[in-house]
Amino acid sequence: MALPDFVIIGAMKCGTSTLAAQLGAQDGVFMTTPKEPNFFSDDGVFAQGMDWYRALFDPAGPDDLKGEASTHYAKAPTHPDAPARMHAAVPGAKLIYLMRDPAERAISHYIHEWTQGVIDGDLDAALDSHPELVAYSRYDLQLEPWRALYGDDAILTLRLEDMKTDPQGVLDRVAAHLGRPGAFRWQTDMGAQNVSAERIRKFPLYALLIEHPAAAALRRTLAPRWLRDAIKRHLQMRERPEPTAASRARLLAAVEDGAVIWRAAAI
Repeated sequence: MALPDFVIIGAMKCGTSTLAAQLGAQDGVFMTTPKEPNFFSDDGVFAQGMDWYRALFDPAGPDDLKGEASTHYAKAPTHPDAPARMHAAVPGAKLIYLMRDPAERAISHYIHEWTQGVIDGDLDAALDSHPELVAYSRYDLQLEPWRALYGDDAILTLRLEDMKTDPQGVLDRVAAHLGRPGAFRWQTDMGAQNVSAERIRKFPLYALLIEHPAAAALRRTLAPRWLRDAIKRHLQMRERPEPTAASRARLLAAVEDGAVIWRAAAI
């Protein structure tokens, strides 16, 4: 009847995949497959019941620290029920919340959704038409229900910037938070996880036509290199987008309370 000892609850585009992979590489730590079960947030997954969720942790050893990482848990107001559902099931869990510069997180979020074909149009328009880009960078808004239920001591707040400059220092903080001070070692050969440098926009049948090995072999055989490169350029976001000065000012004002929390979490 295993349940998690800790959960990485967010934030999206802030290094949660990298931290989860690092923790999963430590002796005595078990991380679920899939990395993001989204059990407490997504109604369809939650409907599968607690037995389904417990089964994710069945492969863990008896003395393992058990964890999962689902950024949907800290996506208010999109998934409002996650904090109460989790607290009802695992009230004693330790929580980890990763942040980054909130404006940069919103831009990275936009790039992710653009490549997935979820968002059309430029960044300035998306900031108005997709309020979640701003809401998920309001770390104050996201942490409020978790703090109300679990208390501040149960929640470790970390920064992606510190994980880049002092990864072992961040991992030491995680180990102490989980009751195993000094037990973890950063695996330098693993690299960052879930990072997309090419920013290729997906479209219907993308997985079949682009990612399938047979399709890739056919393209290399039938299509000249210049044509393949031209199509790739057409689908690619070649420069990181930046909001206009007016949009950036509005964005910074909207996420200022979150920025206060982000700055306070610095090592």
